[in-house]
Amino acid sequence: MKGLAFFDTNIFLYSDDAAAPEKQSKAIQLISDYQRLGLAVASLQVLQEYFSAATRKLGVDPELAQRKVELMARLRIVRFTEVDVIAAIELHRLHRISFWDAMILHGARLSGAEILFSEDFQHRSVFGCVTVVNPFAPA
Repeated sequence: MKGLAFFDTNIFLYSDDAAAPEKQSKAIQLISDYQRLGLAVASLQVLQEYFSAATRKLGVDPELAQRKVELMARLRIVRFTEVDVIAAIELHRLHRISFWDAMILHGARLSGAEILFSEDFQHRSVFGCVTVVNPFAPA
């Protein structure tokens, strides 16, 4: 563990996914470790996506999902402005990634995170000062 780490939505979702017990265990441990050290970062987008996907795809009770969002909101949270949307559009165009992934990447960069934990990017790819780590990738 070095510095700040930005967590993509899928990491939080796996922490609730009993259908994938190995990923669930890894996600819980990773989030806990970084949260305990005050090094975990997320964005408002991540909070929104988590609630939507957890209730829709995983069938998490909305009240329970809300409580989890309230806990996630205690992390360092990146809040976007219109300038950030334009910056994400540029990342989308430059790297040919989805706009929503570009928002995640921009959030990681904006926060000063060194690591972006995500399954949605190529493992070990580097975008400026941010290295993508898929915590579920084979060692």
